[in-house]
Amino acid sequence: PRLLSQFFFADERVTRVVAEINGLDAELDPQQYLVLLNQLHLSQAHLLAVLERIMEECIPTQRHSRDYLVKFPEELLVDNLGNHMLFAAECLLAGTFLEMEESDGAQLRPQARNLLCSLELVRTVLREQSLSQPSSYPEPVRAVLIQFDRLFAEFELSYVSSLVAVKSPDEIYRQQEIIVLFCETVERALHLGYLTQEMIDGYEPLLMFTIPRLAIISGLLIYPEGPLSLERSPEEMSRVFSPFYNLLKKIRDLLWVLSAEELCLLERSLCTAE
Repeated sequence: PRLLSQFFFADERVTRVVAEINGLDAELDPQQYLVLLNQLHLSQAHLLAVLERIMEECIPTQRHSRDYLVKFPEELLVDNLGNHMLFAAECLLAGTFLEMEESDGAQLRPQARNLLCSLELVRTVLREQSLSQPSSYPEPVRAVLIQFDRLFAEFELSYVSSLVAVKSPDEIYRQQEIIVLFCETVERALHLGYLTQEMIDGYEPLLMFTIPRLAIISGLLIYPEGPLSLERSPEEMSRVFSPFYNLLKKIRDLLWVLSAEELCLLERSLCTAE
């Protein structure tokens, strides 16, 4: 059950697979080479997962901030992102610039080298600690973990920023505005009886359509200074809504002529229509 013991065996597995790959002629047995590469990917992912748990146990208050993750596109926020970063660092150090310009890769190579050297130091220190005192984390162990955590975060941010356009502070703020609008829309719908708490607690599939529809009405009429404000230019709106700027104007103009009763009837119909 000790994390350091788990790390020892996970590290042994990585070392064994690497040795098998180094002893194999990939040209003579390409299929076995691919099998071993897959095993290496899985064993490294397990090693990083155990290392993550060790850092949470050993240096929980000294972890490097990961606030920058909110800038990343949602499709990148997957469970194996850390393993992908490790693979990317190995490729950069080997001179292979995957998915990026060679000039960008050359700039990232020093960071990749520092990260991989730090990981090797962590592996060495934790292996020694697991064989001597697997239940404690002395200061030298904590120090190498803090350094590795910092270098990993710095490389992750730099690497992803070189591949994709990370969100600006303005974009993050607009996204938060939409979250607030949806929350206020749900609260208003509950108050008016359009939705029930049971529907929300039960993850009623209809809500996937109902809440965005109600949010458009709320954003245009109830909270006109929010993320759907048509006083802004399309460029100043969230990219979720900016392509529909002219359509939103037409919807707003139609909503303005509705009476309170007609608006209520419309909103109730949006909660049931498919």
